[in-house]
Amino acid sequence: MSASPASEPTALLHADDRTLVGRAADGDLRAYAVLIARYQPMMTAYARKLLGRTDEVDDAVQESLIAAWTRLADLEDPTMVRGWLMRIVSNKSIDRIRRRHDHDDLDHHPQRTVSGPGPETQAIARSRETALAQVLSALPPQQRQCWTLKEIGDYSYQQIATELGLPLSTVRGLLSRARRTVTQEMEQWR
Repeated sequence: MSASPASEPTALLHADDRTLVGRAADGDLRAYAVLIARYQPMMTAYARKLLGRTDEVDDAVQESLIAAWTRLADLEDPTMVRGWLMRIVSNKSIDRIRRRHDHDDLDHHPQRTVSGPGPETQAIARSRETALAQVLSALPPQQRQCWTLKEIGDYSYQQIATELGLPLSTVRGLLSRARRTVTQEMEQWR
């Protein structure tokens, strides 16, 4: 007995990532919408953590979702879609920070209202964000993925191991090295 068309959207909500990725890669927009609903909040939180500036967060996430849609068929392991999406949003956010740094001219920034933090506080925060993004982008990919999932996504060690297909001991080692590097490189911002 096959499912009725009316029950199909409900079934998609409970489908695993592999099924959703497969269907979305074949052009099923409803399956992709379920993936977006599932992972966009985490992507947004991570982009906000990296970018700090809310005027860029939505754009970075939107660019990431568009890039993911166009490259979905290239995803080798559909069960790893969450980590793959987080890498895309990480790269898009870091690109935005680099462009911000490259074009950091007062003419390119809108006037800020007085009610927010002062210019000095904003400049320090922006510099700290840029420094963290540079440190993260210099980490080896697996260290960056582990750090991102733990520190931004608030994943447990076991969830990270499952997501990345790594032994738990490897995740612990990667996280330890990533944290040591981030701590050393960000020491001046303490």
